[in-house]
Amino acid sequence: MKIKKIKVTTGVFWVDIAEANLYILCGCPADAVKHLMKRRLIIAAEKGGHSYETGPNAILLSDISIQNGSVANLSEFPILQMLYRQGMILPNHPGNTGLKPMLIGNQDQVDAQSQYIFRGNYGLTTIEELMETGLNQEQAEILMRMKMRFSFDRIYKTHELLDIRVIGNQRLELRNSVFISRISVNVFRIEYHQESITVDLNLSNIERYEPPYQLGFHSIKREYFSVIHIGEGDGWDVNRPCMASLLTFQGKIYLIDASPNIQQSLISLGINVNDIEGIFHTHAHDDHFAGLTTLVRSDRLIKYYSTRLVRASVMKKLSALMSLAEDKFSRYFNFIDLEVDQWNNIGGLEVKPIFSPHPVETNIFIFRTYWHTGYKSYAHYGDIVSLDVLKNMIRSKPTQSGITKDFYEQVKRQYLISVDLKKIDIGGGLIHGNAEDFVSDQTEKITLSHISRSLTIAEQEIGSDATFGLQDVLIHAQQDYALRTAFNYLKEYFPTVPLHELNMLLNCPVVLFNGGSILIKKGTMNEYIYLILMGVVEYIESKKTIRNMLSTGSIIGELSGISGTRTLGTYRTASYVQALQMPTHFYLQFAKRNGVYKNIKRIHNNRNFLSNTWLFGEMASYPVQNRIADRMNSVQYKAGHTLCLKDKKELYLLEQGLIDIYVKDKKIETVESGGFFGEENILYEHLSPYHVQVMVNSKLFIIPREALEDTPIVQWKLFETYTRRLQTLDSAVDKNNACN
Repeated sequence: MKIKKIKVTTGVFWVDIAEANLYILCGCPADAVKHLMKRRLIIAAEKGGHSYETGPNAILLSDISIQNGSVANLSEFPILQMLYRQGMILPNHPGNTGLKPMLIGNQDQVDAQSQYIFRGNYGLTTIEELMETGLNQEQAEILMRMKMRFSFDRIYKTHELLDIRVIGNQRLELRNSVFISRISVNVFRIEYHQESITVDLNLSNIERYEPPYQLGFHSIKREYFSVIHIGEGDGWDVNRPCMASLLTFQGKIYLIDASPNIQQSLISLGINVNDIEGIFHTHAHDDHFAGLTTLVRSDRLIKYYSTRLVRASVMKKLSALMSLAEDKFSRYFNFIDLEVDQWNNIGGLEVKPIFSPHPVETNIFIFRTYWHTGYKSYAHYGDIVSLDVLKNMIRSKPTQSGITKDFYEQVKRQYLISVDLKKIDIGGGLIHGNAEDFVSDQTEKITLSHISRSLTIAEQEIGSDATFGLQDVLIHAQQDYALRTAFNYLKEYFPTVPLHELNMLLNCPVVLFNGGSILIKKGTMNEYIYLILMGVVEYIESKKTIRNMLSTGSIIGELSGISGTRTLGTYRTASYVQALQMPTHFYLQFAKRNGVYKNIKRIHNNRNFLSNTWLFGEMASYPVQNRIADRMNSVQYKAGHTLCLKDKKELYLLEQGLIDIYVKDKKIETVESGGFFGEENILYEHLSPYHVQVMVNSKLFIIPREALEDTPIVQWKLFETYTRRLQTLDSAVDKNNACN
């Protein structure tokens, strides 16, 4: 066999054609490099006195940018591994043979990845882009000179670093008689001499990209002010998530950076995306950035805190990655700009962003809040640069790339600010920190992070390491935030119900379930109804391939409980889960006594249908589902009816029947019960190119655009479907041509 194919993990394959010197990473979701390392497809080697790594020299991109909610193409770290850890760009290195890393994909994805890699390397790249963030000319020039020193006085375009190959409709030669062709969307044939293999990068409905590590289940407490360590590794650590932290303040949960596979980290802690109040973001490198696309899977806008400088850099990279205009991200985040070098007050939590020297625009953060003993403070320093590297950047002439001595001294002072708790990047090399720079730091406790190795003895004298889920409490809570959460949800659900009635429900026990427990089993008459206060619950119907994650605030078993019917699926905990346990008969009497029973029954069928669809069943909380269910209007069309979508501003959700979607005379997709169409009219103002043909008598729900606004998880899934359907269009079809 001259071609070898290995399944690395879900959605990722390795194709080895050694005779042709071609090693292809097929599919590159988050942490693909770590998966290759775990499978020993990347190993350490030595040649000519140089230590280096083996690995892929080509990447085959997914045709579809998002699959089951997760970004399918994150090629930054695989490319970095080829260029630097394999040595393909390093002078006088045995890995530098003249070959460039090869990037293979359709035109849209190759273009998107090229721009995303460019922004990941350099961030903002002109004086004008820097000044658009509020810097004056002098400040922008100072920053640009520093950036140029980091990039060795040259900014490379992506095509200068990579060998880019676009797969169209024809068979394409990659290298040395290796050919690739597309069989169908996301399905490829790779041929060499008389052999061929097929690579299918499509995920099934219930498949998810997997993290390379197992984190187990952890139960945490929402403290008044604490830090939960959720990442001490770097982009190469196969056993730990990348550097990140959770910060709890007055029961609210904030993220500091969004590392790859952040959803798995949150679930392991019994937290889901809807629990996140906001994110404080340091910079746009993938090991701190890739998880942003997880945060859009909330049913409300999560607050995004950073400086204008960092936000501009991050949005340009995110825009390139998703091929989405920057202004569209206001659908997914509530952007709140922080003033650099100033204390910004966020509901009693004070945060000071400090500029950190790095190849891309970067903040480090200090957080504090006042307590009866004085301020309690936490500093999160990721990413920083070692003082030795920074000192070597001091220039002798103002026109040279680099920094001034005054700038160096200022950075050094900021590094050594004394706080109660400090987490620092000690990754070393040319763009990361060094623990020895903090020998004289008077901080009470220092945690060392951003490495893929054990601490040295010298480092152990300076700071400690942290295991996943370790919680450093700066101020203990003296109240039960779980009951406060329960009260807030019940008040939102039942705004007209008297307080004393809500207190009756609140007197039900709060119970804790281990991860992997069944709350309500399929086909049973549930004895209890549960209000989820913390944790992640999955709803599973295997025969319908339904696997939805339910958010905090969901009421589990209400629909079957009040109607006295057996449950259609199983509710299973994916983490530790804290829930208010209400007896079904007690809840039913509460609903009838307070006049909310009829209202629940009125939208029962609509919400029941929504909760069993892919679009609305995941991470859409009870109030969101109620709001949408209340706005749904039912229509029926007979077989043969044609509906043009070009001037519509509504979504069509198919309850019963069968409908085909067309562009002109080309069928794009057949929609079955639970499916939808019209997503392009929700996302964009341009005319839809689609029309639909009703194949059998069908019943649909029509949902107006405004009912879906400010619901990021729904908007994200609409965008995923829109991009997938575009990929099925033949290149000859005019995508902008509306139906006749």
